[in-house]
Amino acid sequence: MTIRDTFNAEAAKRILITDGAFGTEIQNWKLSEADYAGTLTLGHDQKGNNDILALTKPAVPESIHRAYFEAGADIAETNTFSANRISQADYGAEGLVREINVESAKLARRIADEYQAKDGRPRFVAGAIGPTNKTLSLSPDVNDPGYREIDFDYLKDVYREQIDALVEGGADFVLIETVFDTLNAKAGIMAAIEAGEALGRDLPIMLSMTLTDLSGRNLSGHTVEAFWHAVRHARPLTIGLNCSFGAEQLRPHVKVLSELCDTLIMVYPNAGLPNELGAYDEEPETTAGLVGEWAQAGQVNVLGGCCGSTPAHIKAIADMARGVMPRRIAVPPTRTRLAGLEPFTMAA
Repeated sequence: MTIRDTFNAEAAKRILITDGAFGTEIQNWKLSEADYAGTLTLGHDQKGNNDILALTKPAVPESIHRAYFEAGADIAETNTFSANRISQADYGAEGLVREINVESAKLARRIADEYQAKDGRPRFVAGAIGPTNKTLSLSPDVNDPGYREIDFDYLKDVYREQIDALVEGGADFVLIETVFDTLNAKAGIMAAIEAGEALGRDLPIMLSMTLTDLSGRNLSGHTVEAFWHAVRHARPLTIGLNCSFGAEQLRPHVKVLSELCDTLIMVYPNAGLPNELGAYDEEPETTAGLVGEWAQAGQVNVLGGCCGSTPAHIKAIADMARGVMPRRIAVPPTRTRLAGLEPFTMAA
């Protein structure tokens, strides 16, 4: 049985739980520059480089993974949101990309396997891949609309470097998350497909879009429907939404995806909207109640939290979801899937 089969089998039994925020949890440690840098001498200030903690202070991400598993999570997302060559260049750490990703995945894998051994319930590791701070669809120069800082092939190679390292470290899936530019996501998808081909096996992809306005579009202008049709050829294991807003604002867009997609739906919203100081005040029970509406309506398969969410939020969500039947996947009536990796075509 492949990891895709195992995950789908578990998702058919119950609503699965992914973990919550890492950045805000790391902030609670109030780490100093020396804590971030450790013994590294990179010539740049490392404070705020959360990904590098896998090398310099692994006890921090380890404690966070443990807290989320204790809260009831089935999936650990690696602490690698910015562990790519582009983002790490800001810290002079682009030469450590492979090492950061390998060690982050190894750490999550070890803890996931430890918790699985305790009760026999499968635990999974999703290799988290953020969007970088570059965009393929939009120009950063308002005076030159055609200008791009990077091109598609370069970004694909950046993603491939990260994906290879995450898989080497033990990640089960590639999670391309917080997608604000659909073309960026396509570069990640191609990198993941090529990585799987190089391995000679299926490498499942999870995709998660982030919305930039309440109409339901990302920064590159795609609606959730358009995003799905742009990426469905990749046969994603899950598709859904993260970050964006709180659960209240995501409600109509979750409903659209749940009715449209013939794959698992994963949603992990922020813990409400930030207050005037940028902090998140939404109580765990409030978040759980809001996402619980999706669960009771049969609209989701995987739930978790993004910015501002804590182990308490994940526990509240896990408690809410216990015993609730997961969303059933149905092929849309006007379409049929051909075998293998072939695209969807209109049914006769």
